[in-house]
Amino acid sequence: MNANQMERCKLYRWIHMVSFAVTDITLYLDTHPEDMAALDYFNHYRELRMQALKEYECKYGPLTIDTATPEGKWLWSTQPMPWEGGCC
Repeated sequence: MNANQMERCKLYRWIHMVSFAVTDITLYLDTHPEDMAALDYFNHYRELRMQALKEYECKYGPLTIDTATPEGKWLWSTQPMPWEGGCC
C-alpha cells in the first residue's frame, strides 16, 4: 500500500469514528433533548465529520451524499464507491 492509499484509509477510518459518535449521540438526544452537554458534543462531532467528509471529497470524490453536490454538480455516481474499490 502506498502513502496515498494509507492516507486515504486513515481519513476513511476517521470518518467512520466521528460518524459513529454522531449517530450514537443522536440516539441519546432522541430521548434526552434537554441535555445541553450532549447537544454540544453532537455539534462538535458533527462539525468534525463534515470537515472530514469535505476533505475526503476534495481529495478522492464524495464518500457520502452529504458532499456529493459541490458547486451544483452531481458527483455521487461518477466515482467508484468504497465497496467497488474506491477506498481501502
